[in-house]
Order: sequence, then C-alpha cells, then structure tokens
Amino acid sequence: MLKQEIEDGDVTLADPAFRADVLRGFAVRPRAIPARWFYDRRGSELFEAITELPEYYPTRTETAILRAVASDVAVLAGEGRAVVEFGSGSSTKTPILLSAVAPAAYVPIDISGDFLRESSNQLSSAFPGLPVLPVEADFMQPIALPLPVRDLPKLGFFPGSTIGNMIPHASVDLLRAMKASLGEGAMLLIGIDRVKDQPVLTAAYDDAQGVTAAFNLNLLERINRELDGTIPVEKFRHRAIWNDDRARIEMHLESLEDMAFTIEGRPFEIASGETIHTENSHKFGPRDARLLLRAGGWTPIAEWTDPDGLFAVILAEAQAPRLAP
Repeated sequence: MLKQEIEDGDVTLADPAFRADVLRGFAVRPRAIPARWFYDRRGSELFEAITELPEYYPTRTETAILRAVASDVAVLAGEGRAVVEFGSGSSTKTPILLSAVAPAAYVPIDISGDFLRESSNQLSSAFPGLPVLPVEADFMQPIALPLPVRDLPKLGFFPGSTIGNMIPHASVDLLRAMKASLGEGAMLLIGIDRVKDQPVLTAAYDDAQGVTAAFNLNLLERINRELDGTIPVEKFRHRAIWNDDRARIEMHLESLEDMAFTIEGRPFEIASGETIHTENSHKFGPRDARLLLRAGGWTPIAEWTDPDGLFAVILAEAQAPRLAP
C-alpha cells in the first residue's frame, strides 16, 4: 500500500513511478535510482543552493553566456514565440531570455509542483501582462501544451546541461520528446557542459561545504518519508567519481557498513562499500553535442561559449526529416 502523508488535513499519495523506480533500483545490481527523483521540495531547494557554490561553475558560466548572447537569440528566434522551459526549477536564468525575446507566453514545466508554482508566481509578478502557464509533468515524454500556446511558434529552453544527466539513448529520446512537444519549426536553446580538467569537475560535484552531499543523501531521506523506509541515512556517504571512459561525473551513495532495512515493509540488504548509483553528468566536446542534437531531431544553427570554453549554449531548430543530408 502506498504511504499516505497527512499534513494540514491534506492527503497525498507517494508517486507510484517513484515507488516503482526505488523498488526496482534496490533490487537490481548494480543498484541505481534515476536522478529525477532528487527533486522533491527539499531536493529542489538544495539544488538551488548548489548553483550558488563557488565550486559549481556551470550556473554562473551559463548565466554570463546568456546575458551576452540573449539579443542574438532574439534576432534568430524572432518575436512572438511561446517560451517553453523544460525542468524550470526556480527559473533563475529565465528572466534573461524573456527580457530579450519578447515572448507571447511562458510555459514552465517541472516535476516539482510546489517549486513550480512559486517560481511561476514570481515570474508573473516580474513580467506583468505575460501569460505564464505552468505545467506539472515529467518532460521525458511528449507533453500536450496548454491550449493558448499550441498554435504559436515555440522556443524551448533547457539550460543547466541537464541533458547530461541521461545516458546517450535516453538523451536522444528526450530530445525527440521535446521535438514532439514543440513541433516542427520550433527552436531549442540548450546548455551543454564541456569536458574539462578532472579536478574542476570533481570539485563541482563534491563541494567543501557538503551541500551536494546533502542533496544526494536527501534521496534516501525522501524514500524514508514517502515510502515508509527505514534506511539509516547516516550510514551512507556521498561520492563523486569521474568516469573518463564515459566522459561523465557519477554520483553514488556508498554504504559505510553492512546493513539491512525495509522499504514499504520489503526487506533489503547492502554490504559495506556497495553503492547506489544516483546520477550521471555527461560532459561533451563540441562535435559530441552537435551530433547528439542531430540524433534527437534538432539542427544546430548557432553556438556560443565562454572565453575559457567551460560551457556552451546552442540554438537548434526542429526541421522536417530529410532522407539525405
């Protein structure tokens, strides 16, 4: 039976997809839970704190790029598009884009409903007169957009190099789902993190203050809260590992001792030193990123990067399929 959480008279059922992914993730070997389940309210708050850490270069670097090139994006995209942001979170970079492109509407999409509604209200206040139409959904699948924007030209916005959190075939599937959601002729502005020196990468995912560790461990706390788990969270530690062969940072939760626990009454065991794989963050060379976009049905038409080549922002277009180049 799904756990019922009762707060202030409201009854909430744990997400059945979360339950299925957790139970499956603990049963398989090696253990793994999809990173999308980081983002309950607490997880979303912790991630926003991560973006402000000195070690976490992606947010400030991408923000600087967007400020520098927003006017160029506006020229290429044209006015009157509906801006559709996938995984909007707190929408901290969004005002830069909205101020430049004069959109007809803004559609933020996020799996964390509370965070989505708060950020949508803030943007509505900052942009009076702009229709803000939030959609609480998992954007890994094609989404039916709100009726007022379905016939408008669209500009997708996917900052933060979130595309790197997925393994390659899932990344391609996501890009195809985005194309299906936005339609041919749509554009997509996407952030892509670049391959760089390992110490810079590792520090960005294992900060000195331990915020990223708390973010990772919160996944276990969420399991305990929502799925009646008895996991001793204090007996796990956060690990960030660079996998050079796959060009990605991996986040794991490592067991510090042999232990047993239950999730919704089901027994599980884990040995000392075993890990739960919770996130990948792939990094891309310039050709890798362009190839990935093309595989997902998007044709790159412009690309910008910072002076140090740490990060890239790419504008791509959903063109009609062609039998040959």
